This record gives sequence, structure tokens and C-alpha cells, in this order.
Amino acid sequence: MSTGIQSSIDSHQAITRTLRAAGCVYAEDEAALLLQAFTGDRLLEMVSRRVAGTPLEQILGWAEFRGLRIVVEPGVFVPRRRTELLVEEALALRPTTVVDMCCGSGAVGAALEHELGHLDLHATDIDPVAVRCARRNIGAGHVYESDLYSALPQHLRGCIDVIVANAPYVPTDAIASMPAEARDHEPRVALDGGLDGLDWHRRIADDARQWLTDRGHLLIETSVGQAKGTVQIMRGAGFDARIAHSDELDGTVVVGEVRTA
Repeated sequence: MSTGIQSSIDSHQAITRTLRAAGCVYAEDEAALLLQAFTGDRLLEMVSRRVAGTPLEQILGWAEFRGLRIVVEPGVFVPRRRTELLVEEALALRPTTVVDMCCGSGAVGAALEHELGHLDLHATDIDPVAVRCARRNIGAGHVYESDLYSALPQHLRGCIDVIVANAPYVPTDAIASMPAEARDHEPRVALDGGLDGLDWHRRIADDARQWLTDRGHLLIETSVGQAKGTVQIMRGAGFDARIAHSDELDGTVVVGEVRTA
């Protein structure tokens, strides 16, 4: 066995042990990714950052989401696998005009754009760092720095087929108990959903109908424990609503359809 190969194995084993000791559940896989991306002193620096709690995706500069490499800049919310359920529910509706609300890195919009092909895609986020990142991930779509609907073009009123939203839904008091890599390295504006975690869901649902078509849909990611609350919010805003859940993805989405008279 050559010295170079032996050194690589030793490095992988050493990094794996270091990451495992720091509490990284997938230490072996993370060590392999870090070794692929960095060498020498840079590698040691990145291992130290990971041990300190920086999300692996922010270290690598990308996150895998439905087979895509989504650019993730420092300080931007890292897309989770559970959010793939939001994409699956939207795909089933075969929309032609979509708004990705509270888009973060733009992962949901990018996945829909990739899998649907021709799509009139618009995305909004209140965080300018997230907007800059989303513009790198969403090719032909339009990304706006916007407090929800405020910057959307007026010609979209009544013309949107689907609004998808992975809005903040962590109750304010629960943020302190989140894992450090989320609590300390992702923007609070991407996490804090208010007292019960549903403040953003209320605001999104309240104004959604004026933007959707008569047969439009509003899809909001939520948690198992909050799903019934999100359903009630949607019903109060004029939607028929149901809960979709995936054990495989550990994801929960409330699907609302504009209620017809």
C-alpha cells in the first residue's frame, strides 16, 4: 500500500474519530466529504469549524436536496430533507406558476424548476443574505427581497397556481433548546415563528387567496404537533385543508385548496 493511500486512510479515520467525539452522527460520511473538499491546513481548519458546531453544509458551501447541490452561504438556513415533502406535494399539483415564500436558499423553488421544466417561478425572502443565495440556485426564476407578498409583481394577483412556504415555525421559547448548529449558525429570522410558532403561517394564509387562482393551493411545511393549528389557520382564511405526512422524510405539510362557494 502506497504511503499516500495509507495517509488518506489514517486521515479519514482520525477525522471520523474527532467528529464522532464532537457528537456528529454521520461522522464517517462527513469525514469523507471534508477530505474530498479540503487538504492540509485548510482541512484542519474546516474540521475545527465542524467540531465547533458550524453546519457541514455551510462549510462545504452546498447541501444535497432532491439530488441537487444547493449553494448554501454562511448565515443562510440549511435546507432539510423533510422539506422534500413540500416539493412532492407541489409536484403532484402540476403547477405552471409558483411562488416559493420564505425561500431561504431557494432549494424548494430550484427543485420544482428542475423537475417541472417550464415554470413561471417567483421566490421571496426578507433576509438579503438568503435572497443573494437563492439567486444563485434559482436559474430562470425571479427572487425578491420581500416581506412575504410585498414585492411580488402586481400582475401575479389572482394568477398563482401554488404558493409553497417553509416559513419559520419554531416557537420563540423553543429556540434555546435547538441544536447549536441551527441555533448559533442560522439566522433567527429563519427559525422564530413567534409564541406558538404559527405567526408566519397566519400572515401567509391571510393574504394568499388574493394572489391564488380560483383553484389555487397553499402548501405550508409545519411540525406534527403544530399541524392541526396550521389547518385551522388555513380553514379560517378560506381554504379546505388536509395534512400530508411522510415517515420516511419525517416531514409534515398542510395542503390548502381555495374553498369554492
